[in-house]
Amino acid sequence: MSAIFGPSGNSKSFYAAGKKHTYEAPEWLSQMGLDCYEYSAGNGVVGSLETFQKIGQEAAAYNIKLSFHTPYFISLSGTEPEKRLKSLDYIKKSLWASEAMGADIIVIHTGSASKISREEAVSLAKDTMSRALVAFPDTSVKFGLETMGKLGQLGTLCEVIDICKIDKRLCPVIDFGHMNARNLGNLFKSSDDYRRVFDAVGRALGYEYADSLHCHFSKIEYTAAGEKRHLTFGDKTFGPDFEPLMEAIYKDGYSPRIICESDGTMAEDALTMKNYYKSLLISQ
Repeated sequence: MSAIFGPSGNSKSFYAAGKKHTYEAPEWLSQMGLDCYEYSAGNGVVGSLETFQKIGQEAAAYNIKLSFHTPYFISLSGTEPEKRLKSLDYIKKSLWASEAMGADIIVIHTGSASKISREEAVSLAKDTMSRALVAFPDTSVKFGLETMGKLGQLGTLCEVIDICKIDKRLCPVIDFGHMNARNLGNLFKSSDDYRRVFDAVGRALGYEYADSLHCHFSKIEYTAAGEKRHLTFGDKTFGPDFEPLMEAIYKDGYSPRIICESDGTMAEDALTMKNYYKSLLISQ
């Protein structure tokens, strides 16, 4: 097993090449040499059953692994019960779409912790996810909880791991760009800094979780409040750098799925990461 790489959504170059439909993405990505794709439903799940099935058929044909990003307006830690539990409807529809296309994990934002204590926010998120696990017991799709980039958001590494402990169907989604922005650019300077994240997940949840970790990566501009906006690998001001991450997973033999969320160049930057990782494998 080895790491696999792909984009979240479609690059500008996808459309520049004359492509119009997401079901064309698997073939396009395969021709580039990429391995996976994250369907982004951040603004809502709006596709038809036929569309999601077509994406899945094309992904299977070109051996592209699929994941699914749920709507951004899900709030697992919302203080208003009616709005918080509305998240279950969004999760249900995301599971429906994921199952139709054959995605094996949905990625969920954990919510806000700006108006309540972080302990209360974690407790509410645990309650929401416990309800989701009861409501949807038969799905084979994993529930992925993402580390977040703004200081006012729920979703530090420790918080995500804590929530994931409630059931084996929950797993962390490590967004290294978010974590770096949340720590004002001071988090990832060496391969050992990245290795500590995998080790923390492994020690808390089991090393099978660390080995197959679902990851997001991009350079992200930040302010004193954390994440501001996603950048491309062409940016030289903000981090984090991807090379130490590739060295970390190579050294320890992990096999993560790394989804690139660069601004408009996600496929190209995913390929840059894969090529660097392959160079490490060849040199051994």
